[in-house]
Amino acid sequence: MSTTELTRENLDQTLADNEIVLIDWWAEWCGPCRAFAPVYEQVSKKHEDVVFGKIDTEAQQELAAGAQITSIPTVMAFRDGILLFAQPGVLPAAGLESLIGQLKELDMDEVRAKLATAESEMADDPAQG
Repeated sequence: MSTTELTRENLDQTLADNEIVLIDWWAEWCGPCRAFAPVYEQVSKKHEDVVFGKIDTEAQQELAAGAQITSIPTVMAFRDGILLFAQPGVLPAAGLESLIGQLKELDMDEVRAKLATAESEMADDPAQG
């Protein structure tokens, strides 16, 4: 699968409709972003079951601000709509492949249970609120 442009109009639906979604936050003026783009595109062609989205931080400034993007490129990884990975900087192809493998192997019931426990603990601790 090749990369997909994500915008405010299609981001939520893309996350809801797909098991695994990777997002490359980038901008045209960013040299490292341009260097990373072919790597991201190459890896996307090996994984038909993964959505490889790209968000142009210049065109989608509201999304970038909401996602607290302070450095580009930044790669985010979601599974079942849950953000599981966010890292600024260029990832090599092997790093992307490893990330995808780890996402596919996760026990999402266990992830959801841990999230529920963490949220419950935060709600019970007034100092965390």
